Amino acid sequence: MVEPDGAEAGVDMTKTQQRPFRSVSNDVDVDRLVDEPSRVRAFARGIFAVADALAPAFDLARIYVDGLENLPRDGRFLLVGNHTVSGLAEVVLIPYVVHRELGVRVRGLANLQMTGTTGVVRDALEAAGAVPGRPETCAELMRQGESILVFPGGGRDMLKFKGEEYTLQWERRSGFARLAVEHEYPIVPVGLVGGDDVYRSVVERDGAWETRSRKLGERVHGLPGVGIPIVRGLGPTLIPRPQRMYLRFEPPMATSRPPRVTVDTWVTTVKEDARTALERTLADLQELRATDPFRNLNPLAWHRAAQARSR
Repeated sequence: MVEPDGAEAGVDMTKTQQRPFRSVSNDVDVDRLVDEPSRVRAFARGIFAVADALAPAFDLARIYVDGLENLPRDGRFLLVGNHTVSGLAEVVLIPYVVHRELGVRVRGLANLQMTGTTGVVRDALEAAGAVPGRPETCAELMRQGESILVFPGGGRDMLKFKGEEYTLQWERRSGFARLAVEHEYPIVPVGLVGGDDVYRSVVERDGAWETRSRKLGERVHGLPGVGIPIVRGLGPTLIPRPQRMYLRFEPPMATSRPPRVTVDTWVTTVKEDARTALERTLADLQELRATDPFRNLNPLAWHRAAQARSR
């Protein structure tokens, strides 16, 4: 999932059926996101029925979740998170937890290659909440007051090299902040720790392997100037390391522009404030995890697992 700046974020199921959705671009079928085909609605019902049925397994896994009280009850907010090497952990966990708490479907701004699929794959992605990661799509979702999820680092945040665990590869991307400012949309930073420890890179950025693999990397993952990380999981294998996941939602950030502050200045301020809050969250969660006896999912430590400070 990606930043809505053209380079590369839920919604209440009843709200989407009650409110009109205006198409804003010829090549982005925004109307389809709300006036969904019956097969997409059927997929959605199935997906959320399965999600609800998995609640006992979720509780058994003791996933650390903190800050649920920070989620605006009206569902109108932009979740800004960090991608990890595991990729799927944050993409699945964040929407699931928000749905469980508020009963809404999170709209995730997804890679255009992903949302450009057809047939059953497209139906399933739309049912789960994935939308094209375009500014027009995100803007219309904000006009409709939806819950949106974005990872400003996009694919770069997932391509971690040695020593880059839980760092944000946002570079100059600020599209999410500009849209939030334009629509006075609250931003909720959400950090996840655990995903960058499932696999670890054994090569460094700008090292011999990374620089020599950049051309190949661009063909494989589509990101210019980034090589291919070599990772390992359990021992020297690609078996995922057992890791507990730690998730925290920070208090919502207001984005209304103060008087006599230019738009560009305020967009930069909002972006940096969101980044600072997310980096602080990741640091706090790593510190918490360091003393958690259940961090490696050792069943003998299940009852001594660190508990969230709230709820």
